[in-house]
Amino acid sequence: MPTAPHPQNTDELYQALQENDRRPYGRTRTVTAEELAEAAEQFAEPRPLVHALLELQEAYTYGSEPRKSPVVFARLLTLFDEQPDVFDERLRHTLFWRFKWVANALIALPEIPLASLRQWLTEMRDRYEKAGLELQPCYAQAYRLAAHVGEDTHLAYELWAGRTRTRLSDCEACEICERALYHLDADDDERALRTWQPVLDGKESCQEEPARSVSYALLPLLRTGAADRARALHLSGYRACRRNPSMSGEVGRHLEFCALTGNEARGLELLAENRNLFDEVDSPLDLLAFLTGVEVLLQRVESLGHGELPAAGYAGRTWTVAGLRAEVRGRADDLAARFDARNGTTAHADRRRARLDRAPLLDALELTLRTRALDDVAPAAAPAVAARTAAAVPESLPELIVRARQLDEEGHPDAAACWARLRTLVAAPGYAHPDDPAVGPLARLRADLLEDEAGRAGGREEFDAAAALYEEAAVRYDEAGAAGHAALARACALLPAGGLPGEHGDAAEERAAALTAAHAALVRLHEEATGLAPYQEARLLRLRATALGMRLQASRDEEHVAPVLAEVDLLLAFATRHDITGQVSGARLLRAGTYAVSGDLPAAITELDALLDELKAHGPAWHLPRTLGLRGRVRFGLKDARAAHADLSESLRLAADWPSDAAGTARLHADLAQVCMRLDRPDEALRHLTRSAELELRHGSRFDAFCTYSNAAQLSLDLGRVEDCIALLDSVLAEPDVAAGELDDRLVAQLRLARARALHAGEDLKAATAEYAALAAESAGWDDDPGSHAMIAAETAMLLAEAGEFGPAREAAGQALAAHARDPRYEQLSSCLRELARLQAQHQGAEGLPDALALLADAGRIADEARAAGYRARGRDLDSALAYEHGRVNAYAREYETALTALEKALALLGEPEPEAHDREHVGEWAECVRLAALVEGLYLERPVPALARIDGAVSRLTALGHAEETESLTALAGRLRDEG
Repeated sequence: MPTAPHPQNTDELYQALQENDRRPYGRTRTVTAEELAEAAEQFAEPRPLVHALLELQEAYTYGSEPRKSPVVFARLLTLFDEQPDVFDERLRHTLFWRFKWVANALIALPEIPLASLRQWLTEMRDRYEKAGLELQPCYAQAYRLAAHVGEDTHLAYELWAGRTRTRLSDCEACEICERALYHLDADDDERALRTWQPVLDGKESCQEEPARSVSYALLPLLRTGAADRARALHLSGYRACRRNPSMSGEVGRHLEFCALTGNEARGLELLAENRNLFDEVDSPLDLLAFLTGVEVLLQRVESLGHGELPAAGYAGRTWTVAGLRAEVRGRADDLAARFDARNGTTAHADRRRARLDRAPLLDALELTLRTRALDDVAPAAAPAVAARTAAAVPESLPELIVRARQLDEEGHPDAAACWARLRTLVAAPGYAHPDDPAVGPLARLRADLLEDEAGRAGGREEFDAAAALYEEAAVRYDEAGAAGHAALARACALLPAGGLPGEHGDAAEERAAALTAAHAALVRLHEEATGLAPYQEARLLRLRATALGMRLQASRDEEHVAPVLAEVDLLLAFATRHDITGQVSGARLLRAGTYAVSGDLPAAITELDALLDELKAHGPAWHLPRTLGLRGRVRFGLKDARAAHADLSESLRLAADWPSDAAGTARLHADLAQVCMRLDRPDEALRHLTRSAELELRHGSRFDAFCTYSNAAQLSLDLGRVEDCIALLDSVLAEPDVAAGELDDRLVAQLRLARARALHAGEDLKAATAEYAALAAESAGWDDDPGSHAMIAAETAMLLAEAGEFGPAREAAGQALAAHARDPRYEQLSSCLRELARLQAQHQGAEGLPDALALLADAGRIADEARAAGYRARGRDLDSALAYEHGRVNAYAREYETALTALEKALALLGEPEPEAHDREHVGEWAECVRLAALVEGLYLERPVPALARIDGAVSRLTALGHAEETESLTALAGRLRDEG
């Protein structure tokens, strides 16, 4: 099926070629190029065919199909020989340039004899000499062949590197890479890196660079102690080559880098992202480089004892690390042997062995914000290992069951490991329940396991599922004759069914009413229950107090404080009387929490201080992290961020002794991140946010985890860590449930929007525009949230305008305006329209003025709407900002009198700064408006005297108000006006 309409004339053909040239390299672009080359055959004029064939050869070359590139070039060469006049100077230059492409394609094919490769280089040299061209490019290709074969490399390098570059030489960046690789092959890392410096610093670049050089430079950077530089280049360099068949070798080297820096889990993640390369790389040489990098990674993972982990490999079956490694090793060995047989050397087998024999260069290098170990990428990641040595799980089944129940009765975190072991045993085929009175019937054990599963579901905030499991457990307990357990399970079912506290308004009132009813039901159940052991009755009392505590949290009603404290007193008295230590401390923690929620923070601190003394003296030790964490939050509420940081840091240290879900470690990291932001420690906050998110993900709270990741991504972007932000979001968006569309679509859109903004900040306009456009199209269907669509469409419009695509930008702005009409976004839309107008006038001058003024007219209508609605902008005043933009747009269009009038209006709307009456943003805006007005008046309207008077008055006023920094640009402009006057 054709991918594009069949061109009916040469104009349509050229337009189709231009459109295809904008597509990324890959199968779609290649198939379209094939169709257009075929279509070009119908025209009598040969030049369109030449253009179509050149586009087709480019698609094959950068689509990693080296077998087809020489065939197309042979056709071009025939056309050139038969009709040289068809080739103008540009086409002729392109033709001779592409002799090198063919040479590279032939080298990549082991079935091409070495004699044929040398014959092609002779053909190239003869053609260059006949055309009167310098031979440096021919010597460059001769060196590449020598380096590939592994013979006479030094002589070939000297013959090439000593010659002056020509118009047909490879670009400076590519030649720098070849010279650096020569030094790298001689084991001179430092000289190679010095040679690479212009490329790695971004001073020289091309289609393939710096991505190619970066992939080779990573290990030399590590070996010379530049680990931070290697990390940064890995992030940017990998993004430039991922999923690209023509850069599969570069991807392989990034996988190798991960394997040798303790980032095996990231390596497996990147391998999964590049699974397409196993089937899409048609170049045997590129495939060999890719597969060797893959094998380095898999070999390392297997050596660490994780050979059974799943790995992404060839399509059509599932793979383990060990299985894929064996497959890759066989294929790569075969490719290396074929190249060496063709070349008559052992160079490729030797190079491959050298890569596989490398030892790790670093035990651990934190490459991304989302640092994970191999255990974390297992299908069911194990709980975080605690620093404290947990009690051994009993081997005997009866002892295991008894131990699990004892620990559960105490509320001990180690109970989880016992229940997990029992769950596995009971689910195994042929399970035989012990006939032991101390253990009880199988129905009782199944009830225990259901109750544990319900607790874990509640921890994941799957409240309806938890309630159903508790009810099922109660039925099983009844069957087993365990009335007290049945009553407690039914009591537990009453709270999760209600879900989370409401946020505000009616939802909070409904939630409070539901919790009042739940508490009443708990009281009735307690009164009617029989056969309760003291620890079970204490848990019922704890549930009663918890229900009222949750009601207070939902309602924030002072009248709800006393009932909570009364229930807490009942629990505390009962637990003290029966010496149930865990419930004693639990009651006191509830009391402190109640004081905190009610706003009595000093009372909360007093209670927590006393509780911490008791816990340190008598335990239970596993209550210490949560208690310290609460005191840290209360101290933060009391504006003592340093004390809060100390408490939360200590709580994290103690939490390391216990399973992370039992200690609430994810919450502790999140709280510490907030405190770090208050203390102006954003990088530390970022680390805590990502750790919190990873723990939430591990515990099954996926929605919360992705929300936290979104916050971390935004913070990293705010900190200017653009590549970190992109790498984090790429990793999160690659999660299976995200890729499968199982996560909330609005949350995914939020993550993608953050990624689009990061791509924009990283100046990858092409990728950012594609992401924004896709989001704008998707959000157009959000009938329940037109405001978000307005925001996304507005940002899309600004990005399109930045790229010079003003027609599509205006269309996107139109979508934003339509959505704004349903759910106003005054500030965002006004800012968008003003920016579109500025960009259009800046790019097009007077020609773009009418469209720019139309955009500003729309912005004016929005300002009128905002004023009528009583809306106050949080940032710049909409009217003064609009007047300023009128001035700037007219100045770009050389309508200077109109521009000055608009700027005078903006200054009047802003008003002069007054002592302590305006913030710094207003002062800066006023100073900039004065500067632009003086520039237009003094320079473009050639009226320097009033312009200088304007500047002098502004400088005097700003200086008197203590805003010396804002005077710098004004003083510089005054100096320029005096010099030019």
